[in-house]
Amino acid sequence: MPAAAKFVGLDVGGTTMKAAVVDSDGVAAKAVSLDTNPERGQEAGLTTMCETIELAVKAAGLTIADIAAIGVATPGLMDIRAGLILDPPNLAPWKNVPVREHIQKAFGKPTAYQNDANAAAFGEKWVGAARGARSMVMFTLGTGVGGAVVVGDTVIEGEHSHGGELGHLRIDMPDRGRRCGCGARGCLEAYASASAVVERAREELASWRGPTELKQFQTVFDHKQFNAEVIFRLAEAGDACAAKVVDDTAYYLALGACATIAVVDPEVIVIGGGMAKSKAFLAKVDEYIRRYGLPYPTLTDRYSKSLGRADLPAPVKVVFAQLGETAGYIGAAGCAKVLAGL
Repeated sequence: MPAAAKFVGLDVGGTTMKAAVVDSDGVAAKAVSLDTNPERGQEAGLTTMCETIELAVKAAGLTIADIAAIGVATPGLMDIRAGLILDPPNLAPWKNVPVREHIQKAFGKPTAYQNDANAAAFGEKWVGAARGARSMVMFTLGTGVGGAVVVGDTVIEGEHSHGGELGHLRIDMPDRGRRCGCGARGCLEAYASASAVVERAREELASWRGPTELKQFQTVFDHKQFNAEVIFRLAEAGDACAAKVVDDTAYYLALGACATIAVVDPEVIVIGGGMAKSKAFLAKVDEYIRRYGLPYPTLTDRYSKSLGRADLPAPVKVVFAQLGETAGYIGAAGCAKVLAGL
């Protein structure tokens, strides 16, 4: 592998675009960002993508001639094979935007195109929490629940570019479960997303008879002050009502994780997102996975002892993501590296 191989990763969001040059070891140079301003239209958006890439190359003290390949990650409905954003809610009014073709022509470089959740997961597998693992599943707990599956250097994209949509695993009855933002009922996202945590806290508080700090938020449920991070913080401080909401969240997330274990049997499960930073929460997710998941992947150590085998794989690991907001552009650059064969 050429020691000097450099890649640009671009992470396009509804508010900002972030990019950085990343070397072949996954080390990123200084990141840059520009406002996305999707309301200006998709042609302006494509121009901003190019400008962000150019700024990232300049910030690294390089020229585009030094770049081996470019990776771009975007949100929303897409056709990954064709390199198109189809109809992204966070980037309205964009439709059928030829992202890969435009970037590739603008810079004359091989260009990888990927879903933003997939790119973030690839970053975690390359140089983050799942570094060195053969396979991983990632859940990102935010406004919704993002997900991705990576096996080897392959992101499981699926036939329709929607592989790894783990937030829409059904963990409850589709006729009576909680309503998801996608319109269906019973999806994991309707139970474990940040918005779902707040909604369930509201319901819990309505019938809660004991003391709880959550009561101070009864009149401001829709205010920014009342959010999942506050609920998690109160749970860590010993608030019983908040703790129940967080424990239920761990249970629901574990049900989703158990479903992926049965399909993928990953080496590592990574949990990302701003609200889930509590070690106690991670331990609860892990506990429920081992209680309800397939015994062999989740309790391999028990089998090792009973069979007298020391060579069995370790049980599936459950860990927090490490890369934070850098995961998207680092992962996009990693996808560019794979595309370039470097």
